[in-house]
Amino acid sequence: MGQPTSGPSMAEKPDLDWSQVRETVRMLELAAAQVNMAMREGDDSVGALSNSFTSMIGNVNTIALALEEMECSEDSAVAQETIKNNCVQVQEQMHSAIMAFQFYDRLSQQLAHVAHSLDSMGELIGNHQQLYNPFEWKGLQEKIRARYSMQEEQEMFDALLSGATVEDALAACAKKIANRAADDVELF
Repeated sequence: MGQPTSGPSMAEKPDLDWSQVRETVRMLELAAAQVNMAMREGDDSVGALSNSFTSMIGNVNTIALALEEMECSEDSAVAQETIKNNCVQVQEQMHSAIMAFQFYDRLSQQLAHVAHSLDSMGELIGNHQQLYNPFEWKGLQEKIRARYSMQEEQEMFDALLSGATVEDALAACAKKIANRAADDVELF
């Protein structure tokens, strides 16, 4: 009689209980964990940046209001105009930064979909009763697609399930994004 193992069989120490399905599930769980960890780290950084920008916007607005209340003499007119112009430029730059945060939010949402898809697929693959059932796979696909709120994600998903290559699906998606107006930010 063999010695009892301390856990499930692993690729580095296979035994009669070793399974490529279990190894696949482990790798899917690893990928999902890495995506989740990256998202948490990114969210912390973006949260700190958002708070800083919000504070800076308040400071710039305060400077602009104080400047309007100052008496203008010939000596200070040039300085006041310089301050006004710089306040406007900083406000425009902050607006651009806020737009970048919106795109980061979109990226976070897409990565959350990837992590959810990996988790769901790992669960299905890990369940031997569901693994070979085409209806379970169809249900998984519908569950994954239903989470997509952006049209490009849905179209890419549909293209890939219809047999398109990853390169073709990405190219079609990039073309649609390029055709979209620059100021047409999709709300999600």
